[in-house]
Amino acid sequence: MVDPLVGVLVAFGRELRAAGLSVGSGDIVTYCAAMAPLDPTDLLDLYWAGRTTMVTRREQIPVYDRVFRRFFLDEADELPEPVRLTIRARAQTASVLQVPATEPGADEREEQPAQLGLVGSAAEVLRTKSFAACTPEEMAALRRIIATMRLAPPRRRTRRTDAARRGRVPDPRRTVRAMMRTHGEPSTLHWRRRRNRLRPLILIVDVSGSMADYSRNLLQFAYSATRANGRVEAFCFGTRLTRITRTLARRRIDDAMAQAARVVFDWEGGTRIGDSLDTFVRQWGRRGVCRGGIVVICSDGLDRGDPQVLATAMERLGRLCHRVVWMNPHKGTSADFRPNSLGMMVAAPHIDVLVSGHSLRSLEEFAILLPSLS
Repeated sequence: MVDPLVGVLVAFGRELRAAGLSVGSGDIVTYCAAMAPLDPTDLLDLYWAGRTTMVTRREQIPVYDRVFRRFFLDEADELPEPVRLTIRARAQTASVLQVPATEPGADEREEQPAQLGLVGSAAEVLRTKSFAACTPEEMAALRRIIATMRLAPPRRRTRRTDAARRGRVPDPRRTVRAMMRTHGEPSTLHWRRRRNRLRPLILIVDVSGSMADYSRNLLQFAYSATRANGRVEAFCFGTRLTRITRTLARRRIDDAMAQAARVVFDWEGGTRIGDSLDTFVRQWGRRGVCRGGIVVICSDGLDRGDPQVLATAMERLGRLCHRVVWMNPHKGTSADFRPNSLGMMVAAPHIDVLVSGHSLRSLEEFAILLPSLS
Protein backbone atom coordinates (compact mmCIF):
# COMPACT_ATOMS: atom_id res chain seq x y z
CA MET A 1 0.00 0.00 0.00
CA VAL A 2 1.41 3.40 -1.03
CA ASP A 3 1.83 6.02 1.68
CA PRO A 4 -0.58 8.96 1.07
CA LEU A 5 2.29 11.39 1.67
CA VAL A 6 4.25 9.82 -1.19
CA GLY A 7 1.34 10.36 -3.52
CA VAL A 8 1.13 14.02 -2.52
CA LEU A 9 4.85 14.56 -3.08
CA VAL A 10 4.73 12.80 -6.46
CA ALA A 11 1.82 15.01 -7.51
CA PHE A 12 3.76 18.09 -6.42
CA GLY A 13 6.72 16.94 -8.52
CA ARG A 14 4.42 16.61 -11.53
CA GLU A 15 3.20 20.17 -11.00
CA LEU A 16 6.79 21.41 -10.95
CA ARG A 17 7.53 19.49 -14.13
CA ALA A 18 4.45 20.99 -15.80
CA ALA A 19 5.64 24.46 -14.78
CA GLY A 20 8.91 23.95 -16.66
CA LEU A 21 11.30 22.60 -14.02
CA SER A 22 13.43 19.60 -14.97
CA VAL A 23 12.25 17.30 -12.16
CA GLY A 24 12.94 13.63 -12.70
CA SER A 25 11.78 10.54 -10.86
CA GLY A 26 15.11 10.42 -9.00
CA ASP A 27 14.54 13.93 -7.67
CA ILE A 28 11.10 12.94 -6.38
CA VAL A 29 12.54 9.85 -4.69
CA THR A 30 15.15 12.05 -3.01
CA TYR A 31 12.38 14.44 -1.91
CA CYS A 32 10.44 11.55 -0.34
CA ALA A 33 13.57 10.30 1.42
CA ALA A 34 14.29 13.79 2.75
CA MET A 35 10.75 14.07 4.15
CA ALA A 36 10.90 10.66 5.86
CA PRO A 37 12.47 11.94 9.13
CA LEU A 38 10.64 15.31 8.98
CA ASP A 39 7.16 16.45 9.93
CA PRO A 40 4.87 16.35 6.87
CA THR A 41 2.40 18.75 8.56
CA ASP A 42 5.08 21.45 8.83
CA LEU A 43 5.19 23.72 5.80
CA LEU A 44 8.78 24.70 6.56
CA ASP A 45 9.89 21.09 6.24
CA LEU A 46 7.89 20.62 3.03
CA TYR A 47 9.23 23.83 1.50
CA TRP A 48 12.92 23.47 2.25
CA ALA A 49 13.10 19.73 1.61
CA GLY A 50 11.64 20.25 -1.85
CA ARG A 51 13.70 23.33 -2.60
CA THR A 52 16.99 21.63 -1.72
CA THR A 53 16.22 18.45 -3.68
CA MET A 54 14.34 19.62 -6.78
CA VAL A 55 15.70 23.11 -7.47
CA THR A 56 19.09 23.14 -9.19
CA ARG A 57 19.32 26.74 -10.45
CA ARG A 58 18.69 30.10 -8.86
CA GLU A 59 16.30 31.23 -11.58
CA GLN A 60 14.06 28.24 -10.79
CA ILE A 61 13.29 29.45 -7.26
CA PRO A 62 10.45 31.89 -8.25
CA VAL A 63 8.75 29.12 -10.23
CA TYR A 64 9.12 26.72 -7.33
CA ASP A 65 7.66 29.25 -4.86
CA ARG A 66 4.69 29.92 -7.14
CA VAL A 67 3.91 26.23 -7.63
CA PHE A 68 4.37 25.54 -3.92
CA ARG A 69 1.86 28.21 -2.93
CA ARG A 70 -0.65 27.07 -5.53
CA PHE A 71 -0.32 23.34 -4.75
CA PHE A 72 -0.20 23.31 -0.96
CA LEU A 73 -2.13 26.50 -0.10
CA ASP A 74 -4.36 27.04 -3.12
CA GLU A 75 -3.17 30.64 -3.44
CA ALA A 76 -3.03 32.80 -6.55
CA ASP A 77 0.17 33.22 -8.51
CA GLU A 78 0.20 37.03 -8.38
CA LEU A 79 0.95 37.29 -4.66
CA PRO A 80 4.01 39.42 -3.82
CA GLU A 81 7.20 37.95 -2.37
CA PRO A 82 8.03 37.31 0.39
CA VAL A 83 4.57 35.99 1.14
CA ARG A 84 3.27 34.88 4.55
CA LEU A 85 1.61 31.52 4.21
CA THR A 86 -0.95 30.34 6.72
CA ILE A 87 -2.58 26.93 6.99
CA ARG A 88 -5.00 25.50 9.48
CA ALA A 89 -4.28 22.04 10.92
CA ARG A 90 -6.84 19.37 11.81
CA ALA A 91 -7.06 20.64 15.38
CA GLN A 92 -8.01 24.09 13.99
CA THR A 93 -4.69 25.57 15.11
CA ALA A 94 -2.90 27.95 12.75
CA SER A 95 0.76 27.64 11.79
CA VAL A 96 2.69 30.21 9.78
CA LEU A 97 5.43 29.79 7.21
CA GLN A 98 7.61 32.64 5.97
CA VAL A 99 8.81 31.97 2.41
CA PRO A 100 11.89 34.09 1.73
CA ALA A 101 12.01 36.44 -1.21
CA THR A 102 13.86 35.12 -4.23
CA GLU A 103 15.37 38.44 -5.26
CA PRO A 104 15.27 40.99 -2.40
CA GLY A 105 14.98 44.64 -3.22
CA ALA A 106 17.55 47.32 -2.48
CA ASP A 107 16.17 48.05 0.98
CA GLU A 108 15.97 44.37 1.81
CA ARG A 109 19.60 43.87 0.70
CA GLU A 110 20.68 46.54 3.17
CA GLU A 111 18.69 44.95 6.02
CA GLN A 112 19.66 41.34 5.25
CA PRO A 113 23.21 41.43 6.77
CA ALA A 114 21.82 42.94 9.96
CA GLN A 115 19.17 40.24 10.23
CA LEU A 116 21.74 37.50 9.64
CA GLY A 117 23.94 39.09 12.27
CA LEU A 118 21.09 39.03 14.76
CA VAL A 119 20.46 35.34 14.03
CA GLY A 120 24.13 34.50 14.43
CA SER A 121 24.34 36.53 17.61
CA ALA A 122 21.34 34.72 19.11
CA ALA A 123 22.82 31.34 18.25
CA GLU A 124 26.16 32.33 19.78
CA VAL A 125 24.46 33.54 22.97
CA LEU A 126 22.57 30.26 23.25
CA ARG A 127 25.80 28.32 22.72
CA THR A 128 27.60 30.18 25.50
CA LYS A 129 24.63 30.49 27.85
CA SER A 130 24.79 28.48 31.07
CA PHE A 131 22.48 25.48 31.28
CA ALA A 132 21.13 26.78 34.60
CA ALA A 133 19.93 30.01 32.94
CA CYS A 134 18.26 28.45 29.89
CA THR A 135 14.51 28.26 29.40
CA PRO A 136 12.84 24.89 28.66
CA GLU A 137 12.65 25.79 24.94
CA GLU A 138 16.34 26.69 24.86
CA MET A 139 17.23 23.50 26.72
CA ALA A 140 15.35 21.45 24.13
CA ALA A 141 17.29 23.16 21.34
CA LEU A 142 20.61 22.57 23.11
CA ARG A 143 19.84 18.90 23.68
CA ARG A 144 19.16 18.44 19.98
CA ILE A 145 22.61 19.88 19.26
CA ILE A 146 24.29 17.75 21.93
CA ALA A 147 22.69 14.64 20.43
CA THR A 148 24.57 15.32 17.18
CA MET A 149 27.98 15.73 18.82
CA ARG A 150 30.61 13.10 18.05
CA LEU A 151 33.71 12.73 20.17
CA ALA A 152 37.12 11.82 18.78
CA PRO A 153 38.25 9.14 21.22
CA PRO A 154 41.78 9.36 22.65
CA ARG A 155 44.30 6.80 21.43
CA ARG A 156 47.48 5.28 22.75
CA ARG A 157 50.43 3.57 21.07
CA THR A 158 50.78 -0.13 21.82
CA ARG A 159 53.81 -2.39 21.63
CA ARG A 160 52.33 -4.33 18.75
CA THR A 161 53.19 -3.23 15.25
CA ASP A 162 51.44 -3.12 11.89
CA ALA A 163 52.68 -2.96 8.32
CA ALA A 164 53.20 0.60 7.13
CA ARG A 165 54.66 2.48 4.20
CA ARG A 166 56.98 4.41 6.48
CA GLY A 167 58.35 3.70 9.91
CA ARG A 168 61.40 3.11 12.06
CA VAL A 169 61.22 -0.67 12.44
CA PRO A 170 62.02 -2.77 9.33
CA ASP A 171 59.68 -5.61 8.33
CA PRO A 172 62.05 -8.51 7.46
CA ARG A 173 59.32 -10.97 6.49
CA ARG A 174 57.69 -8.70 3.90
CA THR A 175 61.09 -7.55 2.65
CA VAL A 176 62.31 -11.14 2.06
CA ARG A 177 59.06 -12.06 0.33
CA ALA A 178 59.47 -9.12 -2.01
CA MET A 179 63.05 -10.19 -2.76
CA MET A 180 61.86 -13.72 -3.60
CA ARG A 181 59.57 -12.29 -6.26
CA THR A 182 62.59 -10.66 -7.90
CA HIS A 183 64.82 -13.80 -7.63
CA GLY A 184 66.82 -12.52 -4.68
CA GLU A 185 67.45 -9.03 -5.99
CA PRO A 186 66.84 -6.36 -3.30
CA SER A 187 63.83 -4.29 -4.20
CA THR A 188 61.82 -2.33 -1.64
CA LEU A 189 62.48 -2.15 2.08
CA HIS A 190 59.25 -2.62 4.03
CA TRP A 191 58.52 -1.09 7.43
CA ARG A 192 56.34 -1.55 10.48
CA ARG A 193 54.98 0.95 12.95
CA ARG A 194 53.39 0.75 16.37
CA ARG A 195 49.67 0.16 16.45
CA ASN A 196 47.26 2.74 17.90
CA ARG A 197 44.50 1.61 20.21
CA LEU A 198 41.52 3.44 21.65
CA ARG A 199 41.80 4.47 25.26
CA PRO A 200 38.83 3.68 27.52
CA LEU A 201 36.68 6.68 28.39
CA ILE A 202 34.83 6.55 31.71
CA LEU A 203 32.20 9.19 32.52
CA ILE A 204 31.04 9.47 36.14
CA VAL A 205 28.15 11.97 36.40
CA ASP A 206 26.85 13.52 39.60
CA VAL A 207 23.02 13.47 39.56
CA SER A 208 22.46 14.92 43.03
CA GLY A 209 20.19 17.86 43.78
CA SER A 210 22.97 20.46 43.48
CA MET A 211 23.65 19.27 39.89
CA ALA A 212 20.00 19.23 38.78
CA ASP A 213 20.54 22.09 36.28
CA TYR A 214 23.37 20.25 34.53
CA SER A 215 23.00 16.49 35.08
CA ARG A 216 20.56 15.76 32.23
CA ASN A 217 22.71 17.59 29.66
CA LEU A 218 25.84 15.86 30.90
CA LEU A 219 24.08 12.50 30.65
CA GLN A 220 23.07 13.33 27.10
CA PHE A 221 26.70 14.21 26.42
CA ALA A 222 27.61 10.78 27.81
CA TYR A 223 25.03 9.24 25.47
CA SER A 224 26.67 10.96 22.49
CA ALA A 225 30.06 9.69 23.66
CA THR A 226 28.83 6.09 23.80
CA ARG A 227 27.46 6.40 20.27
CA ALA A 228 30.83 7.59 18.95
CA ASN A 229 33.18 5.26 20.80
CA GLY A 230 32.68 1.63 21.75
CA ARG A 231 35.05 1.80 24.74
CA VAL A 232 32.95 4.14 26.90
CA GLU A 233 31.63 3.39 30.37
CA ALA A 234 29.02 5.63 32.03
CA PHE A 235 28.16 5.82 35.73
CA CYS A 236 25.86 7.97 37.85
CA PHE A 237 26.11 8.72 41.51
CA GLY A 238 24.30 10.62 44.22
CA THR A 239 24.55 8.75 47.45
CA ARG A 240 25.64 5.55 45.66
CA LEU A 241 27.15 4.51 42.35
CA THR A 242 25.05 3.12 39.48
CA ARG A 243 26.37 1.81 36.16
CA ILE A 244 24.26 3.01 33.21
CA THR A 245 26.38 1.90 30.25
CA ARG A 246 23.80 -0.63 29.08
CA THR A 247 21.00 1.78 29.90
CA LEU A 248 22.37 4.29 27.39
CA ALA A 249 22.55 1.63 24.68
CA ARG A 250 19.27 2.73 23.12
CA ARG A 251 18.62 4.02 19.63
CA ARG A 252 16.54 6.98 20.87
CA ILE A 253 17.93 9.42 23.39
CA ASP A 254 14.56 9.88 25.09
CA ASP A 255 14.29 6.16 25.74
CA ALA A 256 17.81 6.11 27.18
CA MET A 257 17.12 9.05 29.49
CA ALA A 258 13.83 7.56 30.68
CA GLN A 259 15.48 4.22 31.41
CA ALA A 260 18.32 5.96 33.26
CA ALA A 261 15.81 7.81 35.42
CA ARG A 262 14.25 4.47 36.40
CA VAL A 263 17.57 2.79 37.13
CA VAL A 264 19.13 5.61 39.21
CA PHE A 265 17.18 5.65 42.47
CA ASP A 266 19.01 8.58 44.11
CA TRP A 267 18.28 11.10 41.37
CA GLU A 268 18.45 14.71 42.69
CA GLY A 269 19.15 13.50 46.21
CA GLY A 270 22.19 13.80 48.45
CA THR A 271 25.86 13.64 47.47
CA ARG A 272 28.53 11.22 48.68
CA ILE A 273 31.35 11.59 46.17
CA GLY A 274 33.98 9.79 48.23
CA ASP A 275 31.88 6.68 48.86
CA SER A 276 30.79 6.53 45.21
CA LEU A 277 34.34 6.82 43.86
CA ASP A 278 35.57 4.28 46.41
CA THR A 279 32.90 1.87 45.15
CA PHE A 280 34.00 2.51 41.56
CA VAL A 281 37.65 1.83 42.38
CA ARG A 282 36.91 -1.37 44.30
CA GLN A 283 34.27 -2.90 42.02
CA TRP A 284 35.24 -1.59 38.59
CA GLY A 285 38.65 0.07 38.61
CA ARG A 286 40.51 -2.97 39.91
CA ARG A 287 38.92 -5.10 37.21
CA GLY A 288 40.69 -3.09 34.54
CA VAL A 289 37.78 -0.91 33.43
CA CYS A 290 39.76 2.31 33.76
CA ARG A 291 43.27 0.94 33.25
CA GLY A 292 45.03 3.27 30.86
CA GLY A 293 41.81 5.23 30.34
CA ILE A 294 40.47 8.76 30.76
CA VAL A 295 38.18 9.15 33.77
CA VAL A 296 35.89 12.19 33.62
CA ILE A 297 34.13 13.10 36.88
CA CYS A 298 31.24 15.54 36.34
CA SER A 299 30.43 17.10 39.72
CA ASP A 300 30.38 20.39 41.61
CA GLY A 301 32.38 18.90 44.49
CA LEU A 302 29.70 19.40 47.17
CA ASP A 303 30.39 16.25 49.19
CA ARG A 304 28.64 15.33 52.44
CA GLY A 305 30.78 12.29 53.12
CA ASP A 306 34.11 11.75 54.83
CA PRO A 307 36.89 13.83 53.15
CA GLN A 308 39.47 11.14 53.92
CA VAL A 309 37.47 8.57 51.95
CA LEU A 310 37.39 10.94 48.96
CA ALA A 311 41.12 11.62 49.17
CA THR A 312 41.96 7.90 49.33
CA ALA A 313 39.63 7.07 46.43
CA MET A 314 41.09 9.85 44.25
CA GLU A 315 44.63 8.71 45.01
CA ARG A 316 43.85 5.12 44.03
CA LEU A 317 41.96 6.25 40.96
CA GLY A 318 44.93 8.34 39.82
CA ARG A 319 47.19 5.28 39.99
CA LEU A 320 44.78 3.12 37.99
CA CYS A 321 43.89 5.40 35.07
CA HIS A 322 45.85 7.51 32.59
CA ARG A 323 44.20 10.88 33.25
CA VAL A 324 41.66 12.19 35.78
CA VAL A 325 39.50 14.99 34.38
CA TRP A 326 37.13 16.87 36.66
CA MET A 327 34.26 18.71 34.99
CA ASN A 328 32.89 21.36 37.37
CA PRO A 329 30.03 23.53 36.06
CA HIS A 330 30.82 26.22 38.65
CA LYS A 331 34.16 26.86 36.98
CA GLY A 332 32.42 28.63 34.11
CA THR A 333 34.75 30.65 31.93
CA SER A 334 37.05 31.68 34.76
CA ALA A 335 40.73 31.07 34.03
CA ASP A 336 41.80 31.45 37.68
CA PHE A 337 39.09 29.28 39.23
CA ARG A 338 39.88 28.14 42.75
CA PRO A 339 37.91 25.36 44.45
CA ASN A 340 35.74 26.66 47.28
CA SER A 341 34.02 23.42 48.30
CA LEU A 342 35.60 20.86 50.61
CA GLY A 343 35.23 18.03 48.09
CA MET A 344 37.02 19.98 45.35
CA MET A 345 39.83 21.06 47.67
CA VAL A 346 40.40 17.45 48.72
CA ALA A 347 40.33 16.13 45.15
CA ALA A 348 42.36 18.96 43.57
CA PRO A 349 45.84 17.43 44.12
CA HIS A 350 44.79 14.30 42.19
CA ILE A 351 43.13 16.06 39.22
CA ASP A 352 45.08 16.26 35.96
CA VAL A 353 42.72 18.53 34.04
CA LEU A 354 39.93 20.79 35.36
CA VAL A 355 37.30 21.82 32.79
CA SER A 356 33.84 23.32 32.84
CA GLY A 357 30.61 21.72 31.68
CA HIS A 358 28.20 24.58 32.24
CA SER A 359 27.36 25.34 28.59
CA LEU A 360 27.35 23.88 25.12
CA ARG A 361 30.53 25.76 24.24
CA SER A 362 32.37 24.22 27.20
CA LEU A 363 31.32 20.72 26.10
CA GLU A 364 32.55 21.44 22.58
CA GLU A 365 35.89 22.66 23.97
CA PHE A 366 36.20 19.47 26.00
CA ALA A 367 35.48 17.39 22.89
CA ILE A 368 38.35 19.21 21.15
CA LEU A 369 40.62 18.72 24.16
CA LEU A 370 39.90 15.02 24.57
CA PRO A 371 42.17 13.64 21.78
CA SER A 372 45.15 15.55 23.23
CA LEU A 373 44.81 13.73 26.56
CA SER A 374 46.18 10.54 25.03
